[in-house]
Amino acid sequence: MTGFRLFSLTFWLLLSCYSPASAELLALLNYESKPNQPVRREAIAIMDIDPESSNFGTVLMEIPLPSDLVAHHIFFNRDRTKAYITALGKSLLHVVDLTRFPYRLRAIDVPDCQVGEDLVVSEDNRIWYLTCMGSSVVIMGDAVTDRPIKTVRTPDGGTASVLYPHGIAIHNGIDRVVITSTVKPDMSEAGDSVTVIEASTGTVLSTHKVSSKPSPAKAAPVEVMFSPQANPPVVQITNMLEGTLWTGTWDASSRTFSFQEVDDLSARQQGMPLEMLYNAKGDRLFVTTAKPGFVNLYDNSDPRRPTFLQAIPAAPGAHHSVLSPDERYLFVQNSLLNLEGMSDGSITVIDLANGGKVVDSIETLKAQGYNPNCIMLLPNHFRQADLRADQSFQ
Repeated sequence: MTGFRLFSLTFWLLLSCYSPASAELLALLNYESKPNQPVRREAIAIMDIDPESSNFGTVLMEIPLPSDLVAHHIFFNRDRTKAYITALGKSLLHVVDLTRFPYRLRAIDVPDCQVGEDLVVSEDNRIWYLTCMGSSVVIMGDAVTDRPIKTVRTPDGGTASVLYPHGIAIHNGIDRVVITSTVKPDMSEAGDSVTVIEASTGTVLSTHKVSSKPSPAKAAPVEVMFSPQANPPVVQITNMLEGTLWTGTWDASSRTFSFQEVDDLSARQQGMPLEMLYNAKGDRLFVTTAKPGFVNLYDNSDPRRPTFLQAIPAAPGAHHSVLSPDERYLFVQNSLLNLEGMSDGSITVIDLANGGKVVDSIETLKAQGYNPNCIMLLPNHFRQADLRADQSFQ
């Protein structure tokens, strides 16, 4: 693919010979122009976010994107050899082979998908599931050939529904996928439920309300994740408009989930809870809130009832987050859909070893009039190193 703007060809050579001790901490950040910019631009930046590096905050490479794509999230497959980029503006899913440098985007046509949101990959790395909030479907695709193979729709006359799907999580051990019903893309309607489908077949099984308010509650559950190592399996859910955190616990005898509210973030004057992140052990849970911009830290030793520990200030639009491999630093990307008051454009650097102190703010993209939309650590396939197993792809 032509059109790449590379920092230098020596970037690849450096990657190939670096030892883990001298390695940079590289992140993938897809970004777009802020609304006040005269020319709209989108791209994926590779940035060094290591606070100890002399290149801290430096963009080392960029991959241009179509200016009308509205690239949204980045997800990895299970062995992190591929990155998938979803799009709000076009019925396309892009994939990048991370084992080949320079990186090349390949577009996958998903004609049934409008407003592509989240993607998960099965534990055997063979099937991906893509939520399409604008067309109220889930696309199942072959994760080897990257071709759509099935469109999951609500059965006619059924009681279960796939409505405005956004968040998605998979647990192949119980053959279940859980999907959130969030909002109509123009925000005129909001859901208050999650839908369970059979992972192996895509059969829609059931829908469950995740709000204590009368229907229509307009809670807008947005993200859902299976808590690592939980037995029995537990899903955790953020309600974007209601400002609450819910859990769903699997019952093996009935093969269903039971749901309950476990925290009200609005009681701490926080709104728009969005993304969740776990540490490697799974006993810590991080939940971002976009308004006014915080990270909430929980003790997740019992994932059925996570215990709130502290709220760490970030910036307006606090959204996705990543941990450094040693789990000392937490990096928070602060931007939500270019929305006014929730799109600071910075990356907050938090030192967890120092009581959750904010130690820096990366403003490289913000200073150029851009908003980062997602942050993911770049797997390095050009040197021998252990890659931390996590669930950040969910």
